[in-house]
Amino acid sequence: METRERADAARNRAKVLSAAAELFAAGDARAVTMEDVARAAGIGRGTLYRRYPDVNSIAAALLDEHERRLQEELLHGAPPLGPGAPPPERLAAFYGAMVDLLDTHGHLVLGAETGEKRFTVGAYGFWRAHVLALLRASGTPDPEALADALLAPLAPEVFLQQRAQGVTPDRIKAALGRLATALAPASPPPRGGRSSA
Repeated sequence: METRERADAARNRAKVLSAAAELFAAGDARAVTMEDVARAAGIGRGTLYRRYPDVNSIAAALLDEHERRLQEELLHGAPPLGPGAPPPERLAAFYGAMVDLLDTHGHLVLGAETGEKRFTVGAYGFWRAHVLALLRASGTPDPEALADALLAPLAPEVFLQQRAQGVTPDRIKAALGRLATALAPASPPPRGGRSSA
């Protein structure tokens, strides 16, 4: 009996995630309700609420697999996205990968990581730790004050607004790549320069 219940639960989970993915992709993910998901999945609201407390948790479940794949590349992938490249190059590669993720799954990010919710999800903590490590490795002063600012351009609302204005992902990547160069160590002062005296 327990095996049957687990199988039923797994089928319900698959139906919920499939239905939610279609709803999120079809329009504004922020307008999707739990009732919409239950109706589209063909299950009762009680069944839905037993597994997911709200729409954000459903979006987060859909997004989790994609974000975990990127996290694995950051930790163990080939440079410049993975270890082994200078911090500015790694930050530029991270920006590029995040733009790709937002371009492909922006509707999910919008459903799971907008406003204050963005700062409470595990993925944001991981992205912040990664950027913070790059800032420290580059010798950037006061990295804690800068990490969130460097992540701000990746807010889903910002990205989708840029896309709505016709800014292409390639242009966004190029602009963020220029921002990443700010991590490059400052050039040493020239030797033999004139004295200011």
